[in-house]
Amino acid sequence: MMKKSTPLLHKFLLISVFLSFITEAKQVTDQLNRQVTIPDKVERVVILQHQTLNLVVQLNRQDTIVGVLSSWQKLLGKNYIRLAPNLANMPIPGDITSVNIESLIALKPQVVFVANYAPKEMIEQIEKLNIPVIAISLRKDVASQADKINPVMIDEETTYNEGLKEGISLIGEVLNAQNEAKNLIDYTFQQRQLVTNRLKIINSEQRIRVYMANPDLTTYGSGKYTGLMMQKAGAINVAAKTIQGFKQVSIENVMQWDPQVIFVQNRYPEVVDQILTDPLWEHIDAVKNKRIYLMPEYAKAWGYPMPEALAIGELWMAKKLYPQLFKDINMQQQADDYYQRFYRTNYQEL
Repeated sequence: MMKKSTPLLHKFLLISVFLSFITEAKQVTDQLNRQVTIPDKVERVVILQHQTLNLVVQLNRQDTIVGVLSSWQKLLGKNYIRLAPNLANMPIPGDITSVNIESLIALKPQVVFVANYAPKEMIEQIEKLNIPVIAISLRKDVASQADKINPVMIDEETTYNEGLKEGISLIGEVLNAQNEAKNLIDYTFQQRQLVTNRLKIINSEQRIRVYMANPDLTTYGSGKYTGLMMQKAGAINVAAKTIQGFKQVSIENVMQWDPQVIFVQNRYPEVVDQILTDPLWEHIDAVKNKRIYLMPEYAKAWGYPMPEALAIGELWMAKKLYPQLFKDINMQQQADDYYQRFYRTNYQEL
């Protein structure tokens, strides 16, 4: 919680007000549709959302990061450090839904990135210090859903496609990485078309029933990018008609859905062993036919879209579901191409 009065806070407020008069500024619109005035040249940012952190690394602007959310390693995976080594000793002045004001002040950020569902009070705490706050959702929502973690969408594909483009462009504008942002957007959506073209011959009756297994029987229903990812890869998300957003289900639900394929995100490898050793799962189609797949790092089924999930993750998933349609595709080459372009390294499956 922010203290009412400290010498450090008073000093920082005075400096911030003074600098606001002498620094050139520009205005941007964040994904809560808020008009935010930021310095024309931003060189110090704090990022309290893992999706934005991942995108800043891909835009090659990690040198601007002076503080990150405390849960970044849990959310991005323990091996993410190899893609951004400077995160190893990075200060952690808060997390997705909280901020330590004294720690934040000490970092002297010019901008703080937060999630669209960050508490209003948290955003106001930061703004009272005259620090611009940029909210990122990677969705293009109607106004009433913009601050929701589990929004209601009329058109999921448009909401996520346009929202991802808008979010990347916004981050690029804040960090003066407009060209990098355009390259990332263009490559992502051009690559995605390969899957769409090949799956045209798969009609709705032929689509494979898929379940996304997370810890504690949590999964993604409607209103999450993961469901759209499955759809784009030619699958039917078995949970889509039952739940909205990210929720816990029962083993009885899964038995009733009887998925033909089960996917598990690479950050939860223990879930694969849990399914294979629990007798309650043994009669489910995917288990009987040994079609349980641990997803590679780039297939980020986060519920929020990431460029690599669209560009190569959906391709990986489609190849697992319909191998004959994609037998000429070498996923290592696809992943290497993406990682060289945007992470400046080859892809290594760890």
